[in-house]
Order: sequence, then structure tokens, then C-alpha cells
Amino acid sequence: MDAFAGRWPGTTRSSSSMRRNPAAPWRHVDLIMLGSIVAISIIGTIMVFSATRGTDPDSVNTATLERHVVFLLTGGTAMVLVSMIDYRRFREWALIGYLGVCALLVGVVSPLGTEVNGAQAWFQLGGFQLQPSELSKIAVILVLASLGAQFGGDVDVRRLGVLLAVPGLPLLLIMLQPDPGTAMVIVAITMGVLLVSNVRAKHIAALTLLGLTGLVFVLNSGLLEDYQKSRLTVFLNPSAGLREEAYNLNQSKIAIGSGGVLGKGIFEGTQTQLDIVPEQHTDFIFTAVGEELGFIGAATLLVLFGVLCWRIWRIAQLSRDQLGLLLCVGVLSMIVFQMFQNTGMTMGIMPITGIPLPLVSHGGSSTIALFAGLGLVQNVHMRRFS
Repeated sequence: MDAFAGRWPGTTRSSSSMRRNPAAPWRHVDLIMLGSIVAISIIGTIMVFSATRGTDPDSVNTATLERHVVFLLTGGTAMVLVSMIDYRRFREWALIGYLGVCALLVGVVSPLGTEVNGAQAWFQLGGFQLQPSELSKIAVILVLASLGAQFGGDVDVRRLGVLLAVPGLPLLLIMLQPDPGTAMVIVAITMGVLLVSNVRAKHIAALTLLGLTGLVFVLNSGLLEDYQKSRLTVFLNPSAGLREEAYNLNQSKIAIGSGGVLGKGIFEGTQTQLDIVPEQHTDFIFTAVGEELGFIGAATLLVLFGVLCWRIWRIAQLSRDQLGLLLCVGVLSMIVFQMFQNTGMTMGIMPITGIPLPLVSHGGSSTIALFAGLGLVQNVHMRRFS
């Protein structure tokens, strides 16, 4: 009797105990984090559709919407797959993945790459464009976190040099494209991980000064085209008029300002529906939010981002080891910087770059890479008891 009590025929005591195991990873999925991801993605999907549906009510364009949904589903699958593998196992593959991404970055600046909007940053794979620089963000996070955990918070000058070499190679290759926006994101990721790795304050100050010097050098060198330099600096002089470099910024501010408190309503925004704001479904998607959902809608989206960032930081605090902590901090640095940079540039307080708004902007490589990063964070939370 006791051997079969409470169990179906064919089950074993071990399988039953696994289902009751309080440390089982599936029991510790962060539902708040997951809910915020879903909510932001839904808002993004609606805004992408609004910005690309066209003006003819009898012939609505759904091609971009369909691709966007495919990107989200692919990214969601990547997040699930990444969360299923113990994050500590990724240390074994981090260097191989990093070298593979660097090889792709070399390939993309060769004749194999495709130039779009002045940057040779994509591989054209049928109907899909692969952007290796987006994958490099996750590769850098994995290697930096692995090395930081190995150093155990004891980072001297030699070890600091090793840590800086990790983003150094991808940064060099990305600037050859050139893609200053993605380079800025990798710098933000690096600084975030270094700050939590107990790097000395004097070293952080020296790196900050070196970074500012490098920025001045890049702006005054031949690495960037003139129009790229103008896009990065036009926010400092918004009264420059309707020059080509300032057109995006002027139209963006008009769109956001016209939304008022409650917005004009979904599919009712003039700037959005008439396709007046260039690249609105990608880099300038926040303008569609501001115009059609107004201050209330934009604030709601930012609150959702705040919830997501809070949960990532909380998961970092709950992590049982330095590796988990640094992985979470790397992903958090990436999301926070992209969010502030993207929304800031649409309002004229940050440089205009090609940085997407996480989970909202349309883009395949960026969406998949971001979901993979979120899968790492969820992974850390799920295994904090194992």
C-alpha cells in the first residue's frame, strides 16, 4: 500500500520528489520580469504597426508587422532556450562565442557585408539582415562576466588591461563599419561591469578621461562621415533649422509635442500616419508612442521599463555568485543605456544614433540579442538555489 500511496502507476519516487523539489529552476521564474517584457513588447508591436501600416484604409500594409512578430517569437524562443541551460555552463562557451562574433565582425566589413545608410554592418541572408554588432553585446557581457568572476573582485592594473581588451577588439571592428551607436552601448556595458567588479576609483576616473579624449578624437578624425558627425552633435544646436541633419530631430520633437497628455489615439497621429518622421518604426519609435499615446502612454512605457530594470537589479542582488551578478549588471547596463539614449535623442537631449529602443523598435538582430540577454538574467534567478 505505502509503495503506491499518492502516486500513479509507473511513476518513481525520484520523479515525484523532483516535482516537489523547491529548488527546481522552473519554480523560480520571475513572473514580474516576464510580465513587463510581454507588456513592453505588446506596446512596441502596436506602435510598429501604426508606423508602417500605410495611409490607405483599403490596403493596410502588414508586412513589417508580420516580420516584427516573427522577430519577437524568435527572440522569445531564444530567451527560453538560454534560460534552460545553467548559466554557469556558458563560461565554457563564452570565449568560443566571442571569437565567433569577432570573426563575423571582420567578415561584415569585407565585401561580404552589406552597406545600409552609410554603415557596412549587415549580412544579407535572403530576406533577413544579420547585424553581428548586436550579437557582440551579449558576447562581451559573457566574457567580461566570466573574467570578472574569475578575478573575484581583485582587479589590479594587469587584470584591468585584460578586461579592457575584451571590448577593445569588437569596438575597433565596429568603428570600421562605422557604427558609433553600438560602440557606445558596448562602452556602457563595460563600465557597468567594471564598476561592480571593484575596479579602483582612480582607474575608473582615468578610463572616463580616456573615453572623453577618444570621443573628441573620433569626432575630429576621418572615421565618421560628415553627416554622422552632424547627427551626433546637432542636438547641441537644435535651432540650426531644417537642415538634413536636423530634420529627424525637428520632426521627432513635433510629433512628441503634438501628442499632449492623452495623445491623438492609436492610428490617429498625423506625423506617424503620414510617415513624416524618418526611420520611425526603428530608431524613432518613441515618437509614435508620444504622439498617439501622449504623455500618459509614454510615461506608462517608461514605468514598465523601470519595473524591468528593478527586477534585473533585484535578481543581481539575489544571485548566489559573482558570475550571476555580473551577467545581470551587463544586461542591465545595456538596457538602461539604450533606453535613455533612444528616448533622449527623440526629445533632443541626447545625440542622434542608431540605437534601438529595447523590445519596442523593429529589428531582428537587436531583438534576438536582447531576448538572449534577458534569458541570461532569468537563468540567474531560476538557479539561485542550486
